[in-house]
Amino acid sequence: MTTESQPRLKITYATLRADNEQLHREYEAGLAEAKTLIDGHHRNVVDGKERDGEAEFAVHSPIDRDIVLGHFATGTRADVQDAIAAARTAQPAWFALGWEKRIEIMNRAADLISERQMVYGGLMAIEVGKTRIEALGEVEEAADLIRYYAQTAKDNDFYEHPMDSLGDSAVHTKSILRPHGVFAVISPFNFPMALSCGPSAAAMLAGNTVVFKPSSAAPMSAVKLVEAYRDAGVPDGVINLVMGPGDTVGAELRENPGIDGIVFTGSYDVGMDLFRTFSARYPKPTIVEMGGKNAAIVARSADLDEAAEGIMRSAFGFGGQKCSANSRVYVEKPVHDELVRLLVEKTEAITIGDPLLRENWLGPVIDQKAVDRHQAATAEARRDGRVFTGGEHLADRGMDRGFYVEPTVVGLPTDHRLFRDELFAPFTAVAAVDSFDDAIRLANDSVYGLTAGVYSEDDGEVQRFLDTTQAGVLYVNRRAGATTGAWPGVQAFGGWKGSGSTGKSGLSMYYVAQFLREQSHTVVD
Repeated sequence: MTTESQPRLKITYATLRADNEQLHREYEAGLAEAKTLIDGHHRNVVDGKERDGEAEFAVHSPIDRDIVLGHFATGTRADVQDAIAAARTAQPAWFALGWEKRIEIMNRAADLISERQMVYGGLMAIEVGKTRIEALGEVEEAADLIRYYAQTAKDNDFYEHPMDSLGDSAVHTKSILRPHGVFAVISPFNFPMALSCGPSAAAMLAGNTVVFKPSSAAPMSAVKLVEAYRDAGVPDGVINLVMGPGDTVGAELRENPGIDGIVFTGSYDVGMDLFRTFSARYPKPTIVEMGGKNAAIVARSADLDEAAEGIMRSAFGFGGQKCSANSRVYVEKPVHDELVRLLVEKTEAITIGDPLLRENWLGPVIDQKAVDRHQAATAEARRDGRVFTGGEHLADRGMDRGFYVEPTVVGLPTDHRLFRDELFAPFTAVAAVDSFDDAIRLANDSVYGLTAGVYSEDDGEVQRFLDTTQAGVLYVNRRAGATTGAWPGVQAFGGWKGSGSTGKSGLSMYYVAQFLREQSHTVVD
């Protein structure tokens, strides 16, 4: 008797259910392998060769500070300069290879990432404290980013289009998009593979070469991503990895004239400084994604259980450390108390602890600074308003060696700073408002404009929200998350105002074109 092989199940942020035993077994096996890979030594990669840094820095797991993720080379300005030189040398041949061959190589990298999903997911969980749902979903997202960007470029004939000849058959005109040259990619800790893979893959698909600096809090995912690229056949010098601090490695990437474009994901202050200073001699592409202070609006007509579930998931998933986390809620007064009751009930049901264990929904925050921010915000809320639930620093049941805090729901006046400042912690503030229009006005009263969500059964209110909300990613009546959750080719993801610089989003059909510049060709017979 023969059996047909089963197709591989795509694992997204919503796939891994409690009853999916096969996936849990595969993850446990991947996690066991991942544990054999920690506490090793990892070097930078310049022109296809691994090199030591001037020193090493150790990275400890936020789950348990006694767990050493690994020891990573500390790059220098000289390392960055060598990486830029290698990238500039490699770029003409990489472009000349042709877009079909580049797509073939990059799709091979996507397949390798998917094949290694369980191990990469296990490493990521140890590295930043993600649950298995979050970690496995992110690895698959990284692979799908490559596939989607490759497909959109292919569908657009790699951005080469004939133009009008004004009736003269001897004149041949076309518009083409060409690469800029060398891109710097600076990635954050919170999505250490997806937010490294998306921009680096798009840049390379476009025919650019890359110098890549990951967050020093999460370099392991970067090491594994570059490993997948190299194993897929990305040539030497096309992808270069230089780990190290922002004031040396990051500064050299910003200041060196050999960098033709830059992608940064991180804080508003750093992103805006980069946006103002990167272009010196002439304008250069500066793609900065800078977080958010994302609002949910709950109308009096809303399904309150649906709203409370969506708010809880978006406020506290991965400890509120997503740039799209739901950190403020505006609810119409007649339903405020019931919404808060339901939100508190769902928040207090969250299982907190070691995210490597299947039963836990919420793990640690990334470091002591995040704990301190959470504790300071809680103290402010106790002084200036009310803490409905949470607020504690957890140190029992083995959590004393990690960075664990309670998910926290507070009530505060709408003009309080905790309605304005991004915290990157499991903390959300709720305020009652007089009307739906007041809620939209308050939601828009922010320097940020990344995501927003609404819960309403009134079609007119929903349309007003969609027409007037100043954010790049909008959600309506979404139980799975009020302000979070996006997938390549499903939801474009990018910010307005102080959340983004280009008006074009990642995960969308416009993304790859941002790594290219237009050129017109007119040829006369």
